[in-house]
Amino acid sequence: MPSTCYRGRFAPSPTGLLHAGSLLAALGSWLLARHAHGQWLVRVEDLDRPREVPGAARAQLQMAENLGLCSDAPVLWQHTRHAAYQAALTRLLETGLAFQCHCSRADLAATGGIHHRCVARRKRPDPAVRLKVGGDSIVTFEDGLQGVRTQDVQAEVGDFVLRRADGCWAYQLAVVVDDADQGITEVVRGADLLDSTPRQILLQRALGLPTPRYLHLPLLLDGSGRKLSKSDAAQPLDAAHALEAMRTAWRQLGQAPAALARAHTTHAALEAARQHFDPARLPAVPALYAAPHHGLGDAAD
Repeated sequence: MPSTCYRGRFAPSPTGLLHAGSLLAALGSWLLARHAHGQWLVRVEDLDRPREVPGAARAQLQMAENLGLCSDAPVLWQHTRHAAYQAALTRLLETGLAFQCHCSRADLAATGGIHHRCVARRKRPDPAVRLKVGGDSIVTFEDGLQGVRTQDVQAEVGDFVLRRADGCWAYQLAVVVDDADQGITEVVRGADLLDSTPRQILLQRALGLPTPRYLHLPLLLDGSGRKLSKSDAAQPLDAAHALEAMRTAWRQLGQAPAALARAHTTHAALEAARQHFDPARLPAVPALYAAPHHGLGDAAD
C-alpha cells in the first residue's frame, strides 16, 4: 500500500459467523479505505468470552480472506491487550478521572441504569471501575454520513463502565485504546454504535488520545426491525453463495448494480467494486431492511 494518513479498520466480535450485516460493514470500510488509497486493518474484539462462539473468530477471518478482504497488517486480537488496557485504567484512576463503583443494576434501577453517584447497598469484593463524567459533557461531532450529532453524556449515559465487576474490560475502553495504538484515523462501522461515539470521544480526551473521524453505515434490520445480527435472519454467509452476498452488500451500500454484473468470482467483484465505488452514493439512512434472501446459507447464527 502507498504511504497515507488514512487508516481504517474492521473489528468483528466472534459471537457468531460472518453474516450479511458484518459483510456490509466490512465491505463499506474496505471500500472507503481503498478509495482514499489508505490502509485497512482487522481487529478481533474477543474480550467478552462468555458470549464468544468457539471457532467463530477464525471462521470469520477465513471467510473475509476468501472474499478478498485481507488486513494490511497482522490481525490484532484484543485478548492479548490486557496490559495496555490496565495501563490506561491505572492512569485514569491515578488522575482521579475514574473511580471504583460497587453499584449493581438493581441499585441503579431507579435512575434507569444511569450513574450519577454511588448508591450501592453493599460493597462488592471486585467493584467495577467507571469514568467520572462531569457537568461539561456535551459532545458534538460530525459523522461522515449521518451528519452532526450531539449528546449530553452526563444526562443520557452518566458515569460509564471501563472495567466490569466480573473483571472483563468494557468495550468503550478497549476500542479507544486500540484505535489509538493502531493509529486509526477513520472509524467506519454500523449505526448501532453511533450513540457510543460521544463516550469514546470523552474517553479519548481524558487519556489525551487523538479523536479519529467517524462514519456510521446503515444498520441491516430484519423484517421485524431488529438488528440482523441479533435475529434469526442473521444466517452465516455460505461460501457457495459468496458472490451474490457481495453483490447484495454492494447494492445495500447504494452502489450501481451494473458495476459488478460481469464479475463471476468474488475477487473479480471486489476489484470491480474498488474501481467503481462512489462514496457520494452511500445511503445516509440509519437503517436498511435486509431482503429475505441475500446469498446466505441455511445455518442459524
